[in-house]
Formats: sequence, structure tokens, C-alpha cells
Amino acid sequence: MRWALYVTLSPAWFDPGEVVGGVLTPFWVLYALHDALVKPMPGNRLAPSLAEFWTLSPDQRTYEFKLREGQKFHNGDLFTAEDVKFSFERAKGKLLHEKVKEVVVVDPYRVRFILYEPWPDFMTFYGTFASGAGWIVPKKYVESVGPDGFKKHPIGLGPYKFVSTLPGLELVMEAYEGYWRKSPSVKRLVYKSVPEATTRLAMLRRGEVDVAYLLDAPMAQEVKQDRNLRLVFSGGIATYYLDFLDMWDPKSPWADRRVRLAANFAINRQELSQAETLGASPPTGSIVPQTFEFALPIEPYPYDPAKAKQLLTEAGYPNGFDAGDLHPWPPYFSAGETITNYLQAVGIKTRVRTMERAAFYSALAAKKLKGVCMCLNAVYGNAASRMSEIVPSNGTFAYGGYPDIDALYRVQAQEIDTTRRAQLLQQIQQLIHERVRFAPIFEYIWPSAVGPRVADPALMLIDPYPWSAPLEDVRLNK
Repeated sequence: MRWALYVTLSPAWFDPGEVVGGVLTPFWVLYALHDALVKPMPGNRLAPSLAEFWTLSPDQRTYEFKLREGQKFHNGDLFTAEDVKFSFERAKGKLLHEKVKEVVVVDPYRVRFILYEPWPDFMTFYGTFASGAGWIVPKKYVESVGPDGFKKHPIGLGPYKFVSTLPGLELVMEAYEGYWRKSPSVKRLVYKSVPEATTRLAMLRRGEVDVAYLLDAPMAQEVKQDRNLRLVFSGGIATYYLDFLDMWDPKSPWADRRVRLAANFAINRQELSQAETLGASPPTGSIVPQTFEFALPIEPYPYDPAKAKQLLTEAGYPNGFDAGDLHPWPPYFSAGETITNYLQAVGIKTRVRTMERAAFYSALAAKKLKGVCMCLNAVYGNAASRMSEIVPSNGTFAYGGYPDIDALYRVQAQEIDTTRRAQLLQQIQQLIHERVRFAPIFEYIWPSAVGPRVADPALMLIDPYPWSAPLEDVRLNK
């Protein structure tokens, strides 16, 4: 079974330790080659996997995991608690490392995480897509080949084994019959990097791939008319939004709340959803998906260009202003172009600046981008994890912040009373909305196409997770 992916297949995705918070695409590979102590699965967002169960101490500071015994990595090495500790210690993500005081190997099949203080989101960050820290690599093998050697030939505990790769272009995997959950029904999986949507669809029609991820709206319309193909929609985890990167500079027009409000009124969210996703993506007024725990329901801003122009005039920009660059999240460049046109129509002049995906992530995290970002946030979990990278001033992608919101965020992170925590998180979301910190656009649901050989592409079995998973559940027609 073969997939056409829409971005370059990064070797960094082969290593769970390289996963950066908020970046979901590595899980394409993690769900195939690797396994986690706990991970999202069908019907359970915190499903026991390599851990059979876990316990929490009365003081809320110690999590102890009982591991599944007798599991072997693809090279035959036995899985033990030492691998769990090793995998955590090498994983990226400063938040988990700041919160976890010590990882103790109790015995070969029991491992204990001791926190500095109670942190109700430990499992959200350790056991979901919010990080790769809970996904396990073989300590002995990684130490012998090194990080670069591991990326060239990854060894894991997942339902599929690494066979070969053409760097950036293709990954071939073969079913691992010893996988604990079930033996995969499809013998071989092939991921192909195909950045051009027209090429992805053409390959599907020629039978060169079986699933073509992420088509634009006109192509999706074509698929609807093709009896040999199926149009499918998936997503629901990522939110489109504008981040006003220059708003923290008091000399920037974006520092004025009325200007940011004008940008919100300038965007026709429903029309953009129709143009990009055949109307499947519901407009939103929040960066937190409405299905997430602790989400505050906020209505999307209406499309009102007259109101936008009025606000710009009140802010001292009756003829508009030059807002510099608009950086669309790769590869969603067409949406960036459309948003630029909406802003231009009310007098906010921007220039679309496209970048390759890895360079974009690096520049955004290094706080080197200027102007506006048409960003996507796909951090999994709840309202706290969703805001973690962009709302607190110390967030990975935050270019600034508010002291009172930072204080509220720190308090909620230690609040173990669920009702009180919900109040704090909803207060933060309300303040963000009142201060027009962002311009939320829509909750992203997008079209893909499935070929005639596929019985079940395993899309949206894990909700929300937009791609095929669990991969041992994909099926071809017999």
C-alpha cells in the first residue's frame, strides 16, 4: 500500500527524539516504525500500549508505569525500562524536562517518573502527540550507531520494520509479525514524497499510489466525479490563525488592538474554507478546537470589510499601511495568497513570503520572521497544551506575551482541581480574545483521495488525527 505525501520526507521523523512540540507530521513514521508507552488510539486518547497500566501517587508527583513484558525491538533487543528512561532523556521539548525531576528504573518492567510538583498535564504531554518523549527507541542500538546512524536505519517496536529509504523521497517498510497488538494485514508500506498536488492525483489515477493526501478544492471536485476514486475528509486537529509577529513592537501598527481587529474583520473565513477545503473546515473564533477539554466556545468574527476600514481609520491609518511580509505555513501557500488579498482589500498591504518547511520552522522558532504568520497550530491534548507553544511568553513560537496571562498559565499548570483549572484556562482564552492576540480562521479539515485497491485507509480512526493510523489497521481489497 502506497501513500503520496505532500511534504519532503524528513529523516528526522525516523527518530522520536527529534519530535518538536506542535509538529504532527513525524507521527506518519512513528505510528509505523515505533511504539509508545501510551498513545492516542481508536476510542482512547491515552491508550495503554507498551505500558500495560500506570498509577499516580497520592501527592500527584509520581507516575509509575508497568511495562509490557517480552517485547522485542526489530533487531531482537529486549525492551526494558532502561529504554524508556533513555528515550525520555534524549527527547526534545523543554517543558517535560523542566517538570520531571527524575526518571527511576524500578526494575526491568517498571519505571517511575518523579515530578518537581503536581502537574496535571504530564500525561497530556507524555502520552499524546504533544511530544515524542513517550515513544521508545532501543538504548543499546542508538548508543552503538549514534543519532545519525539511527536515522539511516531506524529500529523500533512498531508494527512495521524499516526496509529502505531514498532520503527525502521514499520510505519502504515491511510488516513486523511480532507486533504485540496484532499482525498487520498489509505486508509492505511505501511512503512517497510528492510535493505537487497535481502529481499526487495523477499518480493515484495511474495506480502508482493508493492514497493521495491533501488535494486542493478543484482537484477534490474532480475526484468526486471519478467512479474509480473515493474522496475522503480528515483533520480536525489543526487550527489556521494569523499571528501578528510585530505586535510586540510599540512602533508597529500591529501594536494597536484596532488594527488587529481590522484584520479579523477583513477575512472571509467561510469563503476561504470553501476555496481551500470545499467548505469542510468550520470557521472559528479560537485557536483551541471546540472538542478539546477546557475549550472556551468563541464565535468567529464576521466578514465585515467596512468595519475593518473604519477601525483602521480610527487607528490613524485611513489609507491603510504596509504590513511587510506574510509567511504562510508550508505548504499552504494558496491560503496565504487569499488572505493577503483580503487584507489588501481593506488597506493592509502584505507580501507573501514562502519558505521550505524546515527553514520555516527554524526561522519561526528562532524569532527571525517579521510581519505576519499565517500559522497552523496542531498541538494535541487540551486547551493548556494547545496554547503552550504560542501563548506564554516563553513558548517556542511566542514572539511576546502578557505578564498577567503568563501568571495565570503558571497557576493553571499546577491546579489539580478540574473545575478551578477550567475556569483559569477559559479566563486565559477570554483575555486572548479580548486583546485580539490572534486572528483565528478555521479548524482545518481537508480532502484526500483513495484508490480502488484500498478497503480501509484507516483515516480518522483516531479522532482527531488526520492521517492513516493505526497502520496495522489499514486494509487492501482481497
